[in-house]
Amino acid sequence: MAVDYAVIVVYLAGMLAMGWWGMRRAKSKSEFLVAGRRLGPWMYSGTMAAIVLGGASTIGGVGLGYQYGLSGAWMVFTIGLGLLALSVFFSARIARLKVYTVSEMLDLRYGGRAGLISGVVMWAYTLMLAVTSTIAYATIFDVLFDLDRTLSIILGGAIVVAYSTLGGMWSITLTDMVQFVVKTIGVLLLLLPIAVIKAGGFSEMKAQLPTEYFDPLGIGGETIFTYVLIYTFGMLIGQDIWQRVFTARSDRTARWGGTVAGTYCLVYAVAGAVIGTAAKVMYPNLPSADAAFATIVKDELPVGVRGLVLAAALAAVMSTSSGALIACATVANNDIWSRLRGAVSGGDGEERDEVKGNRVFILIMGIAVIAIAIALNNVVEALTVAYNLLVGGLLVPILGGLLWRRGTAAGALASVCVGGVAVIGLMATYGILANEPVYYGLLASLAVYVIVSLATKPTDAAVLVAWRERLAGRGAEAEPAPAPEPATT
Repeated sequence: MAVDYAVIVVYLAGMLAMGWWGMRRAKSKSEFLVAGRRLGPWMYSGTMAAIVLGGASTIGGVGLGYQYGLSGAWMVFTIGLGLLALSVFFSARIARLKVYTVSEMLDLRYGGRAGLISGVVMWAYTLMLAVTSTIAYATIFDVLFDLDRTLSIILGGAIVVAYSTLGGMWSITLTDMVQFVVKTIGVLLLLLPIAVIKAGGFSEMKAQLPTEYFDPLGIGGETIFTYVLIYTFGMLIGQDIWQRVFTARSDRTARWGGTVAGTYCLVYAVAGAVIGTAAKVMYPNLPSADAAFATIVKDELPVGVRGLVLAAALAAVMSTSSGALIACATVANNDIWSRLRGAVSGGDGEERDEVKGNRVFILIMGIAVIAIAIALNNVVEALTVAYNLLVGGLLVPILGGLLWRRGTAAGALASVCVGGVAVIGLMATYGILANEPVYYGLLASLAVYVIVSLATKPTDAAVLVAWRERLAGRGAEAEPAPAPEPATT
């Protein structure tokens, strides 16, 4: 295992080095939070694919393939579909807004009264997303070093917090590019063909497994519909995803770069399901489907290759974890703390070091995420809570603001409150993993949004004019002129 250990140690050291490099580059709020809004197509595509394909998509995607066969691809496939929809239909408009958070977009659209409550909901989502990614370190470091769960979470979480705090989005962007390359080589180019060959090829896999393992809809229509509702729509509105859209240097980059990343996700989805199906042939009686990835890597891959594939799994977890962490800190600082501070101080106009402030919030949120991850055991439940809150509470007012001119601030606020409370109440009634909370919570949110918007005074014409100007790429506050773009973009 010495060679495998060396591969992992070099990889982790590289992540910290890039954090140090990013610290030298992140000199303004724009540089720190959205990489100066100047990523080109290559870096944008790689980092977008990296953030959406995390531990759940890699380890969990293989586990679903082990359990259901090729139809296990649907979870990750719906993530890819959501990213494609975001890129084709909304990313250009989102990029032109020149904001930092989803709540700022809601304030622009509805006249400045929707941000705080929506910020709290978005903060809860990004916090739980970061927690679930951080918990996944326990599985990977257990396979690598046979480390205690708590120590594994602290080690993996500390590295992500370190490079994210140092350089913000620049550090995360650079590390995500490395992670994208490592995942592509480790999962698609190495693990996929080796797994199929070790299982005896597709003909042997078909001979050994029931026919439903090769049914594209074998996982069930209701499950697929729920995946679409949670993950496809979740991709359209999450702060972690929007913050990457804000990094694009142009709306064309956001549209085409995101389309490439979404297509990559579709390929990754099928690859994970095929690997899981091959693992079912080799290890038909594993105690847990989620153990399929670690088992096949540990037992079937040669020295060196094993280290690279485990680095790929680590990369998948780290990219999602760092993206969720900076999103959580950005929302906490810009949407919640700054508003509360302004309300208490009366907006004293005092100048503050915004880079330092955001850096402090990343550190604080990172420590909180590690502590919650140590205390929490069920990754699936935490992820379900996160996406139920996001979709049930924020999908309607966000898409309504983008698509329906008659939507009002009162309608948006009512929709966020009713949808969020309904989802929480229904999870308590039906259970966290039930489908009903997101179904009924989303319907309640939609009904309240339409009814209250129609029953209240239309949004002020001046607000809508300013909104349309921003959507057209005009009227945004001037930002410092960008430095020359790195050659790697």
